[in-house]
Amino acid sequence: MPNTLNRVPIPKNGVDYRGKVVLAPMVRSGELPSRLMALKYGADLVWGPETIDRALIGASMRTNPRNSTLEFTRTPSNGGRSKEESSNNSSTEKENVIYRLHPTLESRRLIFQLGSASPALAVQAATLVAPYVTGIDLNSGCPKPFSTSGGMGAALLSTPDLLCDILSSLVKEVGNKFEIGISVKIRLLSTPEETRALVERLVTTGITGLTIHCRTRSMRKGERAIREQLKMIGEICREAGVACLVNGDVDDRDHGIRLAEEFAVDGAMIATAAETNPSIFRAKADGGKADWKEVCAEYMRVAMEVENRWGNTKFLLAQMMPGKEQGRRGLSQAKNYEHVCRILELDEQMIEKGRALDELLGMTNRETKSTQKAQQQQKMGAAEKGQGKRSKAKVKEKEKQMKRPAEQEEKSTAEIADKVVAEDIKEDDRQAKRQKVDDQVRRSRSRSRTPGHSVEYVAEVRQEPAQSAVTA
Repeated sequence: MPNTLNRVPIPKNGVDYRGKVVLAPMVRSGELPSRLMALKYGADLVWGPETIDRALIGASMRTNPRNSTLEFTRTPSNGGRSKEESSNNSSTEKENVIYRLHPTLESRRLIFQLGSASPALAVQAATLVAPYVTGIDLNSGCPKPFSTSGGMGAALLSTPDLLCDILSSLVKEVGNKFEIGISVKIRLLSTPEETRALVERLVTTGITGLTIHCRTRSMRKGERAIREQLKMIGEICREAGVACLVNGDVDDRDHGIRLAEEFAVDGAMIATAAETNPSIFRAKADGGKADWKEVCAEYMRVAMEVENRWGNTKFLLAQMMPGKEQGRRGLSQAKNYEHVCRILELDEQMIEKGRALDELLGMTNRETKSTQKAQQQQKMGAAEKGQGKRSKAKVKEKEKQMKRPAEQEEKSTAEIADKVVAEDIKEDDRQAKRQKVDDQVRRSRSRSRTPGHSVEYVAEVRQEPAQSAVTA
């Protein structure tokens, strides 16, 4: 990895990104258990998931007495629930956890990624979390509606004046005050000239680091990363003394180091590969990638220790467990932690911990009800089963109509964000299915031309009209 004497000073409580292989900010896949797993297997730094400024502003901070984690929470209205329902839920369930971090295990290696389209709101939100992290990173690369609909994420690439104003404000009012670094994560623009012009402006704002995701705004993660502009970006950053990380199609730690050396940048950021197996941060010389069973067992231990949200735990296990494994089907039907511990054939101590956490989270009866329902359906005849389904559907629809006003009132910014992200995940799945066809087309063309030079070429391969990389 390149070295240079010209460097922006690293604040006392900050960290230099040079020589680092780090975990990328990922919605759902960047929660506390995933970050701790990445650090366990050798990640030098970890980025948390993008958190919107307005979601953090007004949140309360508490220390979880059971595991010493810090939790930023928001309390929704009662939402029409009865007193009995409210009393049966734990305090954890009543409050939405916007962000959770572990001050002992990760805070000096944790970069908080902020979503914002306002200098004032960015400063206000970053000030709340700055004492507990080692850096603030502004998301200027996420192309999903969750970010861009409010002018945040990749939408900031179209408003460079605003983007630079936000970074300058963060450096002046947060970075200098708390002595931590401010950085930014961006994507490629439609032409090298536009990318160069933007990067040249960004490195003058006082930031200590810049991550370049080697895809344009219109590209999805299933499309191959474009690295032709990487050396140019690294050179601009190096001349300004700003550390530069490469992101996009980085397979593991060793691959990230090779890319950094090949393209003369300072380090690498890993996303998708770490989602499926966080042990990819371990160098091959130190043992390399671990077996999925080992990784899943350790992930369960960490997730239960920090009381991770059940839906998030189940989602991550589904990414780490191979699709053809016998337990994969059981995982899709699992309703709580105890059930998953049994599916993974973990020891009795882990099963007991799972049972205790289920009780804390109010999920102790979920598996029993599911099992009873399955048994009843097996005994029913085809006609009777169909009639039962129609009756239950009517009852459920009535219940939804009664609960809908209350649910709408209760939804917080974080919950709405989860819904949008879930829709985007479905889109990612569709893109993944198309990837196999795309790869076959690219391989057939690779002998006659060099792929990945432009957005127009990507569009040609997929037989779609090219679109501007900076339009919404």
